[in-house]
Amino acid sequence: NKRNVTDFALWKASKDGEPYWNSPWGKGRPGWHIECSAMSSKICGTSLDIHAGGFDLKFPHHDNEIAQVEAYYDIENWVNYFLHCGSLRIAGLKMSKSLKNFITIREALKHYSARQLRILFLMHNWNDVLDYSAASMERALQFEKISNEFFLLVKDYLRKYYKSNNSESYQKYNDEELLLVNNFCKIKTEINVALCDSVDTRTVVEKLRELIAIGNAYFIEMEKKEDSVPNCLLLRNIALYMTSLLKIFGVIPQNVDIGFPIEHNGMSNHDISITSKEEMLMPYLTALVDFRENVRKVAREQKIIEILEECDKLRDEVLPELGVRLEDRNEQTCVKFVDKETLLREQEQKKAIEAAKEEEKYRKQCEKAEKEASKRIPPWEMFKQGKEAGKFLKYDDKGIPTHLTNGEEISKKQRKKLEKLYEMQKKNYEQVAHELVSNEMATSE
Repeated sequence: NKRNVTDFALWKASKDGEPYWNSPWGKGRPGWHIECSAMSSKICGTSLDIHAGGFDLKFPHHDNEIAQVEAYYDIENWVNYFLHCGSLRIAGLKMSKSLKNFITIREALKHYSARQLRILFLMHNWNDVLDYSAASMERALQFEKISNEFFLLVKDYLRKYYKSNNSESYQKYNDEELLLVNNFCKIKTEINVALCDSVDTRTVVEKLRELIAIGNAYFIEMEKKEDSVPNCLLLRNIALYMTSLLKIFGVIPQNVDIGFPIEHNGMSNHDISITSKEEMLMPYLTALVDFRENVRKVAREQKIIEILEECDKLRDEVLPELGVRLEDRNEQTCVKFVDKETLLREQEQKKAIEAAKEEEKYRKQCEKAEKEASKRIPPWEMFKQGKEAGKFLKYDDKGIPTHLTNGEEISKKQRKKLEKLYEMQKKNYEQVAHELVSNEMATSE
């Protein structure tokens, strides 16, 4: 028996039908806390370097484990470091079978790619609560998209203007490049500090987002200048750094040079490198893009709308089906390799997000309409209908319940709550009535 009600159980007497072992204290089984202490000591001995678990196990479970082991072995320090990770929530609720919101990795992968899920994990620190929901996945998808678009844009400029064996590829820095490289160095330092601070991946993702924004701003500045080419070597260094970092996190495979690999049926293609594919296809795409640009130029000059529409159709419908996306930027066409599956998945995810937004909008509208309708209920009727119907047997002259359906009289405490609800409903009802009268008078005038 416990000496104190706050003591935890070392041995629990088994109930009928439960597993049991014979002991000096009768048939029973070990308490939860002593089970873990015994198993870890059996395998690891008298000390642990790292003990992990969910943050909800800090107390009392881990505290009890420490008390048991240190008392048994007569030591002062059993564990050097505890790592308490955050829990997983589904749309704000704790994931559990009882709530019927249990989702497996396989089920999640039917809706999102492994890369997108990994990005979601990176956007939450390992010791924070991770909320798996449409809203959190939308943020992960957005980060994937802006990262991918930046990588594709850099790769397009590298294909056009960067040759490692050509001295023209090594340009001196102007004011724009100095600003970019200083910001790049600053962000690299901040990312290093974040990683050293308990592997703060959430801050790392935000810093990468900041780096992408700075890089895109640099592109825009350079496009404003005539006959100017961005410093491709600097942009390459930024893209390589980002790729290297995402490789460490498992978001990008090791065999990729820059950016996300093209995937087929959700799997990265390892048979032939993405670089060699692009090198093989690029001469043909360049010829097609140049031809399209010349045709568009003539069509604009002569205002031939039908030809311009066909050029847009080639860009928007034909080439995306082949895994190629064209973007018209400042009198130039940017070529981006994106596999068909990714494009289709992006479209499906966009539709799903829009549908979820519409569903949430409709839910809020229904709640608002229900709330407005409830204000029109007379206060003397409020406890006799809706959710309150059938709960009470007798009422006073105001319509406030005095007895429950079983004949039991309402307690004073409950009576006060009901009176408070009555007064609130009375105020709402009178306000609605006043507004109706005012509207009728305004209409008659």
